[in-house]
Amino acid sequence: MQIIAYLNFNGNCEEAFQFYEKALRGNIKGLFRHEGSPMENQVPAEWKSKVMHVALEVGDQWLYGSDAPPNYYQKPAGISVSLNMTDPAEAERLYKAMTNGGKVTMELQETFWAHRFAMFTDKFGIPWMINCSKPM
Repeated sequence: MQIIAYLNFNGNCEEAFQFYEKALRGNIKGLFRHEGSPMENQVPAEWKSKVMHVALEVGDQWLYGSDAPPNYYQKPAGISVSLNMTDPAEAERLYKAMTNGGKVTMELQETFWAHRFAMFTDKFGIPWMINCSKPM
């Protein structure tokens, strides 16, 4: 089994995933639009070019997303996507990249459990955490 975060957007999924591709140093492996799909006639004309599904590969991990159909988008609440690593320098790089244009809840800092930890919401409204754990 694999657990994969699936992010929903209000029309800016493609922009968000281009941002994540660069910041996370990943590769978009598939981007499907409503246009040309069996769902094409179920969305308004202005929505046909929106993302029906996108897959971003980061190492051996995946992040999925889509533009929620009109009237179905809900702002994320009660969740965060956690980026976990062991290198403090990588935690600092990711923090700088991912918080650009977003809102920081907790600055990147050392905690009793982590060399570096931060919480923030990116410029697309997605809540994130960076955790660079200390050895247990």
